Amino acid sequence: MDPTLRQQALRKIPSVEDILSRQEMSDLLKVYSRTVVVEAVRRGLRQLREEISKGGESFLADEALFSFETLLPRFRKEIDWLAQPKLRRVINATGVVIHTNLGRAPLHPLALKQVVEVAKAYSNLEYDLVRGERGDRYSHVEEMLCRLSGAESALVVNNNAGAVLLCLNTLAEGREVVISRGELVEIGGAFRIPDVMRRSGALLKEVGTTNRTHLKDYEKAIGSETALLLKVHPSNFRVMGFTSDVSLEELVQLGRKYHLSVMEDLGSGCMVDLSPYGLEKEPTVQDSIRTGVDLISFSGDKLLGGPQAGIILGKKNILDSVKVNPLTRALRIDKLTLAALESTLLLYLDEKKALSEIPTLKMLTLNLQTLKNRGRRLLKRLQGKIETSIQITLKEDVSQAGGGALPLQELPTIVVAIQSPHHSAHSLEQKFRKANPPIISRIKKDALILDMRTVLDEEIHFLAEGIEKTLCKTDET
Repeated sequence: MDPTLRQQALRKIPSVEDILSRQEMSDLLKVYSRTVVVEAVRRGLRQLREEISKGGESFLADEALFSFETLLPRFRKEIDWLAQPKLRRVINATGVVIHTNLGRAPLHPLALKQVVEVAKAYSNLEYDLVRGERGDRYSHVEEMLCRLSGAESALVVNNNAGAVLLCLNTLAEGREVVISRGELVEIGGAFRIPDVMRRSGALLKEVGTTNRTHLKDYEKAIGSETALLLKVHPSNFRVMGFTSDVSLEELVQLGRKYHLSVMEDLGSGCMVDLSPYGLEKEPTVQDSIRTGVDLISFSGDKLLGGPQAGIILGKKNILDSVKVNPLTRALRIDKLTLAALESTLLLYLDEKKALSEIPTLKMLTLNLQTLKNRGRRLLKRLQGKIETSIQITLKEDVSQAGGGALPLQELPTIVVAIQSPHHSAHSLEQKFRKANPPIISRIKKDALILDMRTVLDEEIHFLAEGIEKTLCKTDET
């Protein structure tokens, strides 16, 4: 548009004050705060200015574009967006069970119930009901963690990165920590083990090579300034072929020989052996504790299936020193996390119940027939509601555990594949992502893929509605 014409169009835009003086806006101000309404108006007008800058002379010809009646829906839409929570429930149809970007582990209904119960009133967070005096917030889960794992003592902080930071700072500030070069990994969110070690005040001492580290490498590195031997779960990183590493058992024996503490960052922290269900053998928390390791740490919201937390287990004399570190208070968990974690741990008292009810474990161990039935339920709901030219079929595919757990494991799954002559797969992905609730999918071979493994049974209805609204018979744009 010619600059002069653009300025003429921009001058037609009403002012914020003129818009707020309208009765319709006064009615909105009775429902929403003035801050929200004013910001919505400003955002709406800003969008109109941008459209004029990009558009043509049609903005001059059509006076209705500048009328309050035309602009009001724009303002309402902005108000709705500003007034709603930005953290929202989404439908995870990606097939990645422990999806970090989507909040990792969904909680069990009992955990949710307990969170609500604790949140809506006061609780005995740091009050001993037996003695009638100040108590310890960690006591609510420490005994349970020790019973389930076989550890002497336990502590829970806000996440596993915090757990590693806290332990290294307590045991090795200003001294050396020996670790294999092949375990200096970076995981999601640019979390790097070397960076955490430096922030803890510990001095990094690498041994071995990327693909091969031997026990003698650790032993040669031990000196007067050595404080700790550290083993780190490689998360999603794997070196295949000509490789060699040192087992935790061997590292524990070496630590005893030289009177050094040994710690393992276990990462995902599985409490049950999943190999009988066709999954890769992943070392369990109990396996690590049985080696005699001094400390282990792992996440609460990965294979454990609980809330975000960093769980530290190990020898009592060492954990006692960790607990009095001032950083412990800075990294402590709140009452809601404790409520969800305790409820999740209680389910592990019956291993079969844990496997069948904790959402993460249930998703990981679902069989193909169950997934096929779920897919058929979805297709049945869509019968007669989608244009016949759109192909919606059930197919076999593979899911992933995610969250750095079981990185080489391909989980056989059933997916709903959608191909439309009117939309590209990328266009469909965007449309589904903007649904209510948002549907997060994946793309494979020009088809939109909805993986039934990570779609909860109660979400089939919402998923069907989202598909209908996106692919209804009249939608051919």
